Amino acid sequence: MKRRDPAGLAGGIGLASWLAFGVLSMVVIGHHGAPLLMDHGLLAWSVGHRPEVAVALARGLTATGTGVTPYVLVAVAGVLVGRTLPHRLLAAASGLACLGAGQALRYGVVTWIARARPPHTDWDTHASGWSFPSGHATTAALTAGLVILAVWVRAPRGRTTVCLVVGCWGALVGLTRVYLGVHWFTDVIGGWLFAVGWLGVCLCAAIRWPPTWFVTEAHSGTKE
Repeated sequence: MKRRDPAGLAGGIGLASWLAFGVLSMVVIGHHGAPLLMDHGLLAWSVGHRPEVAVALARGLTATGTGVTPYVLVAVAGVLVGRTLPHRLLAAASGLACLGAGQALRYGVVTWIARARPPHTDWDTHASGWSFPSGHATTAALTAGLVILAVWVRAPRGRTTVCLVVGCWGALVGLTRVYLGVHWFTDVIGGWLFAVGWLGVCLCAAIRWPPTWFVTEAHSGTKE
């Protein structure tokens, strides 16, 4: 398969995701941040179904979608995907740069849209800042995507199961934000779309324009 083929696929998926995100953003702005679709219903269900054990589990899971945890996971994935030390360092640095830049870009978008969160009386955890797109959903989806890419490349045996587990983690982190009452469901959808869009752009760029020394060493390693 030629290099431009996976790059085009990644870029196409990223573009489609960002187009969908753009449409959803315009709808949110057009409704002045008011709840959409199933926002009210899912929030009402969450408020009415909060046993202590479920809330504790949700808080623990939601905590893994922010702070140092995503960066550690991405760095480890980068180290595992490389075959040589320079490759591992580059992969880890690239993954961290993708995650960090994505978070910064999302912060600019969330500040621009400035959607209010659900009523504070429905919250069951701490939250700050504006609501759309969800930061936890975006970060967890980006992290899951980067880890899945690393696992798919380096672990041919059992990789499907591992990727499913990682993907479920990324999705569940976003859903805990709705369950704990600090985000509307469309905030989470927006975070997922934003993450897939940004990941597609980063992956497309990495495939199309890899460092020359990286390609040279990769070919050398293949010959050996």
